[in-house]
Amino acid sequence: MKYTKQDIMRLAEEEDVEFIRLQFTDMFGNLKNMAITFSQLEKALDNKCMFDGSSIDGFDGLGEADMYLYPDLDTMAIFPWRPQQGKVARMICDIHRSNGESFEGDPRFILKKVIKEAADMGYTFDVGPECEFFLYHTDDNGQPTTITHEKAGYFDLGPMDLGENARRDMVLTLEEMGFEVEASYHETAPAQHEIDFRYNEALDTADNIMTFKLAVKTIAKRHGLHATFMPKPKSGINGSGMHTNMSLSKNGKNVFCDDKDPLGLSQEAYYFIGGLMKHIKGMTAITNPLVNSYKRLVPGYEAPVYIAWSAVNRSPLIRIPSGREESTRIELRCPDSASNPYLVLAVCLAAGMDGIRNKITPSAGIDKNIFAMTAEERVKEGIQTLPDNLSKAVEEMEKDGLIRQVLGERMFEAYTRAKKEEWVQYSQQVSEWETQQYLYRI
Repeated sequence: MKYTKQDIMRLAEEEDVEFIRLQFTDMFGNLKNMAITFSQLEKALDNKCMFDGSSIDGFDGLGEADMYLYPDLDTMAIFPWRPQQGKVARMICDIHRSNGESFEGDPRFILKKVIKEAADMGYTFDVGPECEFFLYHTDDNGQPTTITHEKAGYFDLGPMDLGENARRDMVLTLEEMGFEVEASYHETAPAQHEIDFRYNEALDTADNIMTFKLAVKTIAKRHGLHATFMPKPKSGINGSGMHTNMSLSKNGKNVFCDDKDPLGLSQEAYYFIGGLMKHIKGMTAITNPLVNSYKRLVPGYEAPVYIAWSAVNRSPLIRIPSGREESTRIELRCPDSASNPYLVLAVCLAAGMDGIRNKITPSAGIDKNIFAMTAEERVKEGIQTLPDNLSKAVEEMEKDGLIRQVLGERMFEAYTRAKKEEWVQYSQQVSEWETQQYLYRI
């Protein structure tokens, strides 16, 4: 919905909105906010709400102390889970410097910049995410655990699915906030769930992912549960991903579709796939940003490992779902929900557009189960693998000039520096596995 400042003021007054949360996202995809009362709303709408950016990840630095929140009026939404008297609403904000310029380290700005580059070529980028998460019990202090008492599996229902009621309330809450939820169900692992919402333009989708995660966590807490988007909270089970379905449209028509092609794909679709495959190693530190992300990306748990594409099976990195014509999509299967959605969609679009600009033709599709192939067979087919840990992913990212260009020099340096430090801290830890394996016999 399109709002003016007057619309926002009138809506807030009519709906008895007393608090407004001005939200934004840091470099790592963590949602931040400043809360104001109704009395300060007009000031916020005039872009006069200032904050100290020096303490925000990715914003820190002597030159970024004073920053301003510029609310996107069209993101105004009332939280259904807050009181109905003195309601609480939110607006998602862009970050600007004190001189009025957009802050180049704002993840939302980075995505908007790439979207504009595609728009200048006549393209609109549409995205549909598949967000998976786990619901676990909390301890006596309300802290999260990895304990669940259920053993439900894929598409199971209550009473086996003990999270069914919580998931239903999540869906109803999301719909009350304007989401169009297409499906919700129990996933493969015990306590694992998925809620899919409608395909939309990229910026709206990134905003919706952030709102989705907040709503899911909030409703889970009301049910005495903890919702986690951690990619692999327990070993020996499937991890949680965020399969990302993408398409480009021009003049309102899906340009990935071509009825004359044997697979129903246009040349632009093939080039887009080629761009993704060329840059995917450099993108992985963005799409899979945690040490833990790479515990999910291992053979045997349905997560992609091999850089290949297919229109007929799910083992490759890139899958072409069966829908055609306006439903033609390219599905990238490696991202997880721990990632920053603004950065993920920015690098996905940039890589695909690089493929289109430079006419990068992908290798032939692989129509057999890659997990069942021998190492020799994969080498013969020219199938490479994703980086298998965060350190290698950062190394690949540093080799890719396109990723550096998309993020901008400042964000790129801050991000790679932070991820290198994360890997060092992880590498210095002594794990329970190590003590179990070595303590008694060394």
